Amino acid sequence: MRLRIILIVVAVLLLIQLYRPAKTNPPVDNTKTIAANTQIPPDVAHILDHSCADCHTNNTTWPKYSYVAPVSWLIVDDVNEGRRHVNFSEWASYSPQKQQGKLSDICDEVKDGGMPLRQYAWMHSGVALDPQQRDAVCAWTRAEQVRVTEKTGVPASQPRHGGMHAE
Repeated sequence: MRLRIILIVVAVLLLIQLYRPAKTNPPVDNTKTIAANTQIPPDVAHILDHSCADCHTNNTTWPKYSYVAPVSWLIVDDVNEGRRHVNFSEWASYSPQKQQGKLSDICDEVKDGGMPLRQYAWMHSGVALDPQQRDAVCAWTRAEQVRVTEKTGVPASQPRHGGMHAE
């Protein structure tokens, strides 16, 4: 009986490997990125690249374990969800109003510890943000909101109390 259960479990694990969700890295137009369209201080650029880029750009680095089901399903879903909420590779395609909202959301999520996701931080050493990094990101988002307001006349939006997950 025990051998039968083990064989069934192994068979199921092998069968689920057949379903492979698409891992995409759409092309990036460097003129549309957040780096090209905002004024990011080097320390914040490093934070965004190191702790956010895998889920919030089109330049995801897919780790080896992302090819094994069912983990692959969760990772692809997290990346697709992250890109839907804010995609730094597509920043220029957002209206000034949407940019203002995204900047507010970024600060809220980072300040509340919602980003980076716990499961991502658990699997990637050194991506969790310390209080100084959170403060640096929020200071940048506030400065960028002022710059967007001065450039476009669109005022900074109020925090949505739900951040990037409340759309």
